[in-house]
Amino acid sequence: MQFVIIGGGPAGVQAATHGARLGADITLIERDILGGAANLWDCVPSKAMIATGAVIKKLERADRIGLPVHKLAPNLDELRSRVSSITEKLAKSYDQLLESQGVRVLKGTGKMISAHEVLATFADGREEVIGADAILVATGSRPRIPEWASVDGINILTTRHAYPPKEIPEHLVVIGSGVTGVEFVHMFRSFGSKVSLVVSRQQVLPAKDPEVAAALEADFLESGVLLYKGARAVGIERTKSGVRVLCDDQRSIEGSHALLAIGSIPNSENLGLENAGVFVDRSGYVPIDHHCVSNVPHIYAAGDLSGKLQLASVASMQGKKVAEHVMGLDGRQHRHLDYEKAASAIFTEPEIAEVGLAEAEAFAQGRKIRVTKVPFASNPRALIDGDARGFVKILSDPATGVVLGGSIVGAHAAELISVIAVAVTARLRVTDIVESVLVHPALAEALAEAAD
Repeated sequence: MQFVIIGGGPAGVQAATHGARLGADITLIERDILGGAANLWDCVPSKAMIATGAVIKKLERADRIGLPVHKLAPNLDELRSRVSSITEKLAKSYDQLLESQGVRVLKGTGKMISAHEVLATFADGREEVIGADAILVATGSRPRIPEWASVDGINILTTRHAYPPKEIPEHLVVIGSGVTGVEFVHMFRSFGSKVSLVVSRQQVLPAKDPEVAAALEADFLESGVLLYKGARAVGIERTKSGVRVLCDDQRSIEGSHALLAIGSIPNSENLGLENAGVFVDRSGYVPIDHHCVSNVPHIYAAGDLSGKLQLASVASMQGKKVAEHVMGLDGRQHRHLDYEKAASAIFTEPEIAEVGLAEAEAFAQGRKIRVTKVPFASNPRALIDGDARGFVKILSDPATGVVLGGSIVGAHAAELISVIAVAVTARLRVTDIVESVLVHPALAEALAEAAD
């Protein structure tokens, strides 16, 4: 089986490693570093910087645990070196893994010239045509830049100019209050920047549980973040001191820098999809079925390009499922990826995580659910650590007790949500969580209390 993969991000790497173990002859084409945008520009760099900010915030709250308060600012050169080091180590580990599995990795770009042929173009201009029985396109996405924003990478930034930026902004205006936007608000506020957030709706995180969004807004306001609700940015002007962001309600916000966090667009151009007869929708995504197959039976799409949940974890799982389908392992033992059961997290402070059915969604559907909520303020470990913000909320079926979903706001929420994610995926009951003997004192005890 000649399996060609265009794009070495989470989906591509997972498809390659899993496919190689299943016996496929694999060629992977990647123009940058293995790990893709998740390693180079998005997940890993941003979380590395957020981790630095988290330490700064902890030291600022040190008096809660009997220590003197410290006010620190990040060393940008050291931070830049740290981010690069992490990225390089991860890319090297992928290189070594793929090499050990016999995957042929080509540094360059890939383009389909027919339904079964891929043209690989190397950095030095050399070209090679590769025959393929199956093709996976997983080329990711890039930040969306509207016509009214003249990005210069200096004062007007996209998220990819901020890992880290050339300087810590004195006053950063963040445009976009989705997941990416609020993470940048938290990050730069912890670095000492004054931050204003343009919120086009009436709450941050408009697609999330209102109670979760309210908890984050309260923390933002407490830390001095300025929220401009019901305002949609329509222009950015340069001023002597920086920038002025213009909103559709006639308000304007002056700052030293502006950062765009208003979504992404798929990298579907120049891939030769039309040469292979692959359908691309009006937004540039490649629609797929539950096997990640496009309209052409042997051509697959995964990751951001597929238009599904834009999470590295989802992309990785898609890559694994693609490899299994390519190798014919899609029988009764093969489970389709259920996007509704994918856990996600937002690395603000406090962290936010959720999985499965949301409370607002259940009510909109007229669905009967049992909702139980426990604040961390009653958790011994949270009090010991001096950070009792947030809560655990679990949704279950009142008739069967099966766990349907949950959300967590608080320290280590991204780790704690794993317990609820397993329960949702395995259709466990709340009693299965309640009857588990957990460590004491631990934040996880709040999960058992919320399930009770």
